Amino acid sequence: MKAPVICIDGPNASGKGAISRALAEHLGWHRLDSGVLYRALGLAASRRSLSPADSGVLAALAAELDVDLHGERILLDGEDVTRELGTEEAGTEASRVAVLAPVRAALLERQRGFRRPPGLVADGRDMGTVVFPDAKWKVFLTASPEVRAARRYNQLRHQGMDVSLAGLFEAIRERDERDRLRDTAPLRPANGALQLDTTHLGVSEVLACVIEHVRTTGRSMRPEVSGEQGGDGHRQRTCGDT
Repeated sequence: MKAPVICIDGPNASGKGAISRALAEHLGWHRLDSGVLYRALGLAASRRSLSPADSGVLAALAAELDVDLHGERILLDGEDVTRELGTEEAGTEASRVAVLAPVRAALLERQRGFRRPPGLVADGRDMGTVVFPDAKWKVFLTASPEVRAARRYNQLRHQGMDVSLAGLFEAIRERDERDRLRDTAPLRPANGALQLDTTHLGVSEVLACVIEHVRTTGRSMRPEVSGEQGGDGHRQRTCGDT
C-alpha cells in the first residue's frame, strides 16, 4: 500500500508552510515543500538567462535539476541557496516557470518520489488536485491579501531584508492571478478539501484544526461556517472549537 499523504494547499503566505512543517513534526512524517523545487528551478533558469519562452529547455533543466533538501537547508548545484530562495524575487521567478505545462510534468514524478513511509505532508498549490489526487486528507488554506502581505513583510524583515509592504501586496496580488488563471494545475481547492480561512487564526489554532480533521476525517469538527460559498461550491470555514 502507498504511504498516506496529507495535502496542504493554498496561495502565498496563507500559512501552509508553517502548518505543514508543524504537522510533519507532530506526526513524525516526511515533508515536501513543493515550492522549493519551483524556486530552485526559477533561480537556476535566471542564472542561465532562460525565459519562460524557453519551455523545452526549462523542462529539461527541471528534469535534471541538482537540488538537495537538507532539513531547512537547500542546496542548488552544491551551493547553499536557502536565503536566496526565500526572497520575493525567487517567488516571482518560481511563479513564472510554474505556469509552464512541460515544467510541471517534469517535476511531477520527482514530487511523488517524496511519498514514503510512514507518511508525507505535502504543501504547495496543486498537491491535492494533481500531484497526490488519491490523498486521504486535503486541506486548503487561505487568508486576505492584506494579511498575507503583512505576514510576508514581517517574515522578510525578521530575516533582515529591506522590503516594501505595498510592493509585497502587489506581488501577492499578481502571483495569485497567475496561479489561478494558468492553464495547467491552476490554484484551487481539491474536491472534498477542508478549507480554512487563516486571516484571524494563529499557527497553533490552524494546526489544532488540521490535526482534528486528520483524526476524524472531518466528521467530528465543529467549525464556524460562513454563509458564503466559493465559486467551486465549497464552504469557507474558520475554526471554532478545537
